[in-house]
Amino acid sequence: MTQREILLKKIGTYKFALKDLQLYLDTHPRDEMALRKFAEYEAVLKPLVKEYESRFGPLTVKVGEMNKYKWIKNPWPWDIEEDC
Repeated sequence: MTQREILLKKIGTYKFALKDLQLYLDTHPRDEMALRKFAEYEAVLKPLVKEYESRFGPLTVKVGEMNKYKWIKNPWPWDIEEDC
């Protein structure tokens, strides 16, 4: 495996674990051990993502206020009346 693939696999593993813990915490919000584990995994994930993005580019699209996509502006396709 390449360094890129290794990083992606680690990131995917921690993201999956965080999502799983998040779902568990939705129904067990006072579980201290799960909260600690969530914080621990999140602390491990952040530097992995930062390393990946510095070496290989962004993992997700980040759109700022000045760079909005046109498809979110009205009218939506179903709002346009066409002559039939």
